[in-house]
Amino acid sequence: MKKFYEEWTGRKLCKETRSDLLKLAVPIFIYAPIYLSWFIYIEKHKFSHYAVIHTVVDDYIPFVEAFIIPYFMWFAYVSLTLLFFMFSFDVEDYYKNFFFLATGMTIFLVISTLFPNMHNLRPAVMPRDNIFTHLVQFIYSSDTSTNLWPSIHVYNSIGTMIAVHHSKRFNKIGVVIMDVIGWLIILSTLFVKQHSFYDVTTAFIMAIIFYIVFYHTSLLENFCIRQEEKVAVRYN
Repeated sequence: MKKFYEEWTGRKLCKETRSDLLKLAVPIFIYAPIYLSWFIYIEKHKFSHYAVIHTVVDDYIPFVEAFIIPYFMWFAYVSLTLLFFMFSFDVEDYYKNFFFLATGMTIFLVISTLFPNMHNLRPAVMPRDNIFTHLVQFIYSSDTSTNLWPSIHVYNSIGTMIAVHHSKRFNKIGVVIMDVIGWLIILSTLFVKQHSFYDVTTAFIMAIIFYIVFYHTSLLENFCIRQEEKVAVRYN
């Protein structure tokens, strides 16, 4: 495993490498507690008013409990991809992916704090009794139907797919697999009634904006170059 990792990254697995990994992980160590604390606060806080989100399209989308599987996959899909870039020392891919995710997640927190929102899309009674509906009920009990706009499940999935498409680590088959998982996660937010079509649409719009900002401008270029010079070697 050690030999494989060294060949994969082009670095010796030594004290310096471990120190560089810790440097790369600093943004995660800083942002994760801030995001989780803020999210838990808005989840538990009872706001005086919630804007109810609903579109006509929502009424035509059926409840399909099997989609809870890709919905759960999101947690590993997003986090493991980010960690993959970090451990592989793909510094530019890592930082662009991190800032893309963190920016959207922060905007989501601000919107949820200033404009509390909710939906009434969840089925009052599960239409079937199976392992999938049990998993859906678990999600419902642990995640309220408030503070949903825009959908971070959707936004982060798009961000992960974008990062994978820009990475040199993934071959064509890997890209296709990651795309399939990403699209299933996006669809799952609708079919398990966790998000409105409006949440999904606005997440796409936000993702397009920050895709342009982080991947088609020079905003992060100098920063990434400086970080690569500190901890990694650029690809030729």
